[in-house]
Amino acid sequence: MTGTAAPSNRFRQRRVGMVTLADVARRAGVSPSTVSYVLSGKRAISAPTRERVERSIRELGYHPDLRARALASRRSDILALMVPLRTDLYLPVMMEISLAVATAARAHGYDVLLLTGEEGPAGVRRVADGVRADGVVLMDVQLDDARLPPLRDLGLPAVLIGLPAEPAGLNCVDLDFTAAGSLCVDHLARLGHRELAVLGEAPAVYERGTGFAERTLAGIRERAGAAGMRLLHRPCQGGYPEVAHTLDRILDERPGTTAFVLQNEHAVEPLLSLLRQRGRAVPEDVSVVAVCPDQVAEHAPVPLTSVSLPAEGLGRLAVERLVTQLADAPGGGWARDGVLLLPPVLTVRDSSGPAPAPGPPH
Repeated sequence: MTGTAAPSNRFRQRRVGMVTLADVARRAGVSPSTVSYVLSGKRAISAPTRERVERSIRELGYHPDLRARALASRRSDILALMVPLRTDLYLPVMMEISLAVATAARAHGYDVLLLTGEEGPAGVRRVADGVRADGVVLMDVQLDDARLPPLRDLGLPAVLIGLPAEPAGLNCVDLDFTAAGSLCVDHLARLGHRELAVLGEAPAVYERGTGFAERTLAGIRERAGAAGMRLLHRPCQGGYPEVAHTLDRILDERPGTTAFVLQNEHAVEPLLSLLRQRGRAVPEDVSVVAVCPDQVAEHAPVPLTSVSLPAEGLGRLAVERLVTQLADAPGGGWARDGVLLLPPVLTVRDSSGPAPAPGPPH
C-alpha cells in the first residue's frame, strides 16, 4: 500500500501541545488579532466569527500561554499586599485586614502576593520588577514612609491603608483616627471628666511615626485642649508588668485622673485588672474608652465603650479602589487618587460613666 501513513497518536498528542494562536486563526479563517480579541474580550466580535474561533480552539486543543500573555500585556492578575508583621502591633487586626484584601481581590479575579518582611523601598522595587504584581496595597503606613518615593517613581498603581503626612497624589483609605481621638474626648468631657490619661501604643510605634497612632493622639490633644482637660500621654508595651509600671506612674503624677483613653489592644485586660487591684472601680471611679476592634471591647472584663476599627471594610475598600485604578489606567499611573477617611463610630458600653464627685485622693 502506497501513500503517507496517518500520524500516530503520540505524534498527534505532541502536535496538540504545539498548537499556536496562528494555527487557530488559520483554521477559523481569521487574523491572529481576532483570535486574541476573542480570548481577551477586549473588542466586540460578531457571534458567527466568535463561534468559528471557539470551535477551532476546541478542535485543536489550544491552550493560551498565560505567561506569554502576561509578558505581552504587562498584567499578571496579581496584587501585592505589603504588611510588615511587627510584634508591637495587634496582629489580629492586621490579619483581618489582610484576609479582607485577599477575599475582595479573589472576587475581582486577582490573586494576592503577601509580603510580610520589613523591606521598605526595596520591597516596592521587588513588587514592580517584571510582571510580579499589577498593583500594591500598603499597610502600616508611617507619616514619612520611605516606601512612597519609589512607589511614585515606578508609577506602580497602589492604595495605602493609612495616611502619610503628605498624601497629595496618593490613593489612601483609612479610619479617620484624628476624629476618633476627638470623639473619645468629647464623650468623656460630656460626662464631666477633666483629668485624662492616654495609655498608648508601644514606644516603637511612635518612634516610627506610625500614622494611625500619631493621628489619634493629635485628635485627643486638640479636643482636650479645647475642652480645658488636663492630659497625660504615656506609651506602653502591652504586657502586664509594663502596664502596671505605666499605670503607677500615671496615678503617681496625676492622682486625680478619672478617665483613660486606651489605644493598645494588648493592654486592655491588664489595665482593667490593675485598676480593680488598686481600688478604682470602672466606671464608678474611673472611666475607660478604647480605640479597638469591637470583639476586643465586647469581651473585655468590663465591656468597653469604644471606637471600632473597621478592618474588613478597609481591606475591601482598598481593593476596590485599586481595581478601579487598574481599570482606568491599564498602563499604570495614579488614576482615581484621593483620600477616603471613614467616619468613626463610638459605641457606649459599661466602662464609661459620669466623673466621680471630688473627694480625697485614693
